[in-house]
Amino acid sequence: MLTPDLIHGAVEIERTDRGLRPHRLPAWARAQAQDPQLDTVEAQPAGVRLALRTTATTVELDSVRTRREFPGVPDRPDGVYDLLVDGVLTAQRSVGGGDTVTVDPAAGTVTRQVGEPGTLTFDGLPGHDKRVEIWLPHHETTELVALRANAPVTAAEHAGPRWWHHGSSISQGSNAASPSTTWVALAAAATGADVTNLGFGGSALLDPFVGRILRDSDADLISVEIGINLVNADLMRRRAFAPAVHGLLDTIRDGHPTTPIVVISPLYCPIHENTPGPGAFDVDALREGRVAFVATGEPAPDKLTLTVIRDELTRLVGVRADPHLRLVNGLDLYGEADHAEHPLPDRLHPDAATHRLIADRFAHSLTPSA
Repeated sequence: MLTPDLIHGAVEIERTDRGLRPHRLPAWARAQAQDPQLDTVEAQPAGVRLALRTTATTVELDSVRTRREFPGVPDRPDGVYDLLVDGVLTAQRSVGGGDTVTVDPAAGTVTRQVGEPGTLTFDGLPGHDKRVEIWLPHHETTELVALRANAPVTAAEHAGPRWWHHGSSISQGSNAASPSTTWVALAAAATGADVTNLGFGGSALLDPFVGRILRDSDADLISVEIGINLVNADLMRRRAFAPAVHGLLDTIRDGHPTTPIVVISPLYCPIHENTPGPGAFDVDALREGRVAFVATGEPAPDKLTLTVIRDELTRLVGVRADPHLRLVNGLDLYGEADHAEHPLPDRLHPDAATHRLIADRFAHSLTPSA
């Protein structure tokens, strides 16, 4: 019963010894990057969901999760699976078992403990024909092993305009409550868009292969959130930034001459507004059992900060004079006044309420005529 056509929001489906593993980057792109961080986050199925039509009142899913642990860093909560019935969040479950990967940066070791699949049961569903979606955890690598139901299941249609979005961990959903309540998922739901989320924690770095993927997509709308990872990775200097953004947009335009493109400049983040990266864990917070981040760079004229990036994005979007390209200022989605009311819990990522705030403010951009 578990077939790839039931899986929406993935770019590629890998067949493993245990089942199906959704990927948000194709194998050729992963091979070009050769980056363990990107390999980890692209296999975390943010925005990926099973979408089916059925009259079943009970649906069961067997899956294998992979949890990542870092000695000295508090564990993340268990991943959540959201059940939506005809678009309404109806139930939430977590699954036990699975694999555990322990990464010890101090020792330079990575170890894996292999576990068994767990089972999720969603019962008491209405007996009429309905659209059922099971959204997979946005921060937990997942292999899908088996799907069972007490009535026939068919693949649900793709509904609404196709929206492809690329961004950072904020777009992937860090600190969101569940996979269907990340700001990207909420904005898609508010406008009826069929979303593919290429939000990669720590990895929105203007990689050329992302441009080619977006170029070759079936998108009716494309958006790119640019900035925070370039700063906290201290990846490039000001001279390289604007040509790299132009290159990304040029590549997308090769496949989408008139498709609306939305460039999102950085949301407010006090630690990096005027202080460059690299970013790092706050060691004092870790000693207290909390995760928080600090900026460790020294300001210099050629270094990138969020303020510099906003100015540069405003300039280059204007220079392009593209009637189908628009800029959304990240400060209009989450600004200094919002931070006073909804501070970033770890100084970097918005909390669940702020994901909703950002989604509400961005939703108006999600139309083919944006």
